[in-house]
Amino acid sequence: MPLIARAPMRISFGGGGTDLEAYYAKYGGLVVSAAIDKYFYTVISESGSQSLQLISANYGTFHSQERVQDLVWDGNLALPKAAVDHFGLPAGHDVFMASEIPPGTGLGSSSAAAVCLSLALAAKRGMQLSRQALAELASRLEIERLGMPIGKQDQYASAFGGINVISFSEGQTTVEPLNLPYERVKELEQGLMLFFMGSSRSSSTILRQQRESTTRGDRVVLDSLHAIKEMAVQMRAELERGNLSAMGALLDLAWQQKKRLASTVTNESIDRWYQLAKETGALGGKVTGAGGGGFLLLYCPVERQGELASRLRAEGLYQIRFQFDFLGAHILLNSEEMAAGSDQWILDRTRGEDLPTR
Repeated sequence: MPLIARAPMRISFGGGGTDLEAYYAKYGGLVVSAAIDKYFYTVISESGSQSLQLISANYGTFHSQERVQDLVWDGNLALPKAAVDHFGLPAGHDVFMASEIPPGTGLGSSSAAAVCLSLALAAKRGMQLSRQALAELASRLEIERLGMPIGKQDQYASAFGGINVISFSEGQTTVEPLNLPYERVKELEQGLMLFFMGSSRSSSTILRQQRESTTRGDRVVLDSLHAIKEMAVQMRAELERGNLSAMGALLDLAWQQKKRLASTVTNESIDRWYQLAKETGALGGKVTGAGGGGFLLLYCPVERQGELASRLRAEGLYQIRFQFDFLGAHILLNSEEMAAGSDQWILDRTRGEDLPTR
């Protein structure tokens, strides 16, 4: 029987871009985000062969290799190859990967993959990681080992789950759960709408441009990032007060600032759809992730959502319904534990505990 792990993706409300080291190492970063019930899955099983086999359902890619130590971290399977190398998974295993959401669409799928792979491989190797350690390891795999010009919010959102304020400084990342009343969580959930715009993009180009602008002290980019961080602080306050209409307005203000970070964050189609949404009742919104494509996140009063959904559908956009995830990354099935007679692990909503992987 296999070992199965899953890790959630996320939506970011505010502070995106301040989680890049080029910014937070000097100014400190802060993000407000929530994990959602769209998942990346990793399945590890013993194959009985003399090869290591990596299979990606989303990329339709398969790789088989006998000498695991000779893995080259390239192509669409660069991340699982780097993860397998880090944990020293021997030949004779199949690693199958699948995502509910296509890669490159702004919901943090690549970082959910890094978190999920790290958790699954750690469990297979008999290792136990805290959520903090899991998020840091996933961050290092993507940023240091693979050289991706990304931030660290996605890995932490996926590892921890829930609705969180995540603070970044040089050498330290802190996750503070927003313990909102259940009724407010459901009200927020019901007010949010997520639309797929029918395109994917590479966030690396946008984030690389932003990183370079931040490093050289571009005044426009820095002023926008400072404003985005301050709005994230205000978003936290409004969420805690229960003033969700103000939260929607802040999403709009933050989106206007985000568009100043790089020339490819938006385009004519995105601007038209966003304006249409505002005219039809949305209080605010943003393009998820780095921008340029993927998903449009909107906050809209429930009574206006039917008309809004209808008008965006007529434009070719597809609504994706979701709920918040409070479990974070976890093991769904570990056949070795079951064979040993141990209980199936189920994580609760606590934070910072050791992940039960053995």
